[in-house]
Amino acid sequence: MKTLITTILLICTAAFAFAQTGDYATQLEASVKKLDQARSVSDFQGLEKTFIQLGNTQKTEWLPYYYAAFCNAKIGFLLQDDGEKIEPYSVRGEAQIKKSESLAKGDSKPLAEIYVVQAMIYRTKVFISPMTMGRQFGPLSDQFLKKAQKLDAENPRAIYLEAWTKYYTPKLWGGDKDLAKELAGKAIQKLPATTFSVMPHWGKAESETLLR
Repeated sequence: MKTLITTILLICTAAFAFAQTGDYATQLEASVKKLDQARSVSDFQGLEKTFIQLGNTQKTEWLPYYYAAFCNAKIGFLLQDDGEKIEPYSVRGEAQIKKSESLAKGDSKPLAEIYVVQAMIYRTKVFISPMTMGRQFGPLSDQFLKKAQKLDAENPRAIYLEAWTKYYTPKLWGGDKDLAKELAGKAIQKLPATTFSVMPHWGKAESETLLR
């Protein structure tokens, strides 16, 4: 009798775990599709909460925390001219991307994606106060971008972020708008076809902005 009860409990537990996994996959796909359409601070705020909830249901998956951090990075970029509002997003984003890194288990492709977003997070810290935080977090952002490129030189999001940096850096300090546009075009070419995936595939809209 005890054996039968144990077997039934194991079957129920497995079925519940399977259902949770199925729900997670469905919800992740739906959330990433919404992220593809997100444009405003409020869009990204809502999606950050959704991705954290997904991360709490599947605590070993790197993607939910990656996307939560990406949402906070995007908010920081949207608010770059209003630096005093950025800090809470940059703080949360940094914690989330470090959590994602800890779950990536040394896999180079996910780590390249993670380091791009980490570079973006550190760039948002520069936006808070360029004069006081630029010296610390500007080089740190560049450092993580280089780490991403070392792991995956063809990553279009890393290429985009290099283009963004070149575009907005003053010429005196190494900026080059023509090179930035060349890199933005390269990033677009490297992006996959329109087939949807929950894996990181953003970068087209961001790169196109640099080409206008």
